[in-house]
Amino acid sequence: MNFFFYATFGVFIFVCLILILLVLIQKGRGGGLASAFGGSGGSTAFGTKTGDVLTWATSIVFGVFLLLAIALNLISNHRQKAENDKAAAQKIDFGQ
Repeated sequence: MNFFFYATFGVFIFVCLILILLVLIQKGRGGGLASAFGGSGGSTAFGTKTGDVLTWATSIVFGVFLLLAIALNLISNHRQKAENDKAAAQKIDFGQ
């Protein structure tokens, strides 16, 4: 169970980094801060049709992010319950 938690956590961190990068390379919809300070926010680094692909990829990676977050929460709760049960059993053994 310990290995599974850390393996899931490692994949979760990797997905977080990929999600951050996907969001950062997307073209802004309304200009945002780039146009507010006089920057040129109208050009993309990878061409004209990458917006659709990046939006699709971001949605998929976000879904994986949510599933991993839920899985980590469930694994963590299970681990905490097992530790609490173990501590309670040790307390009973010592007669406290």
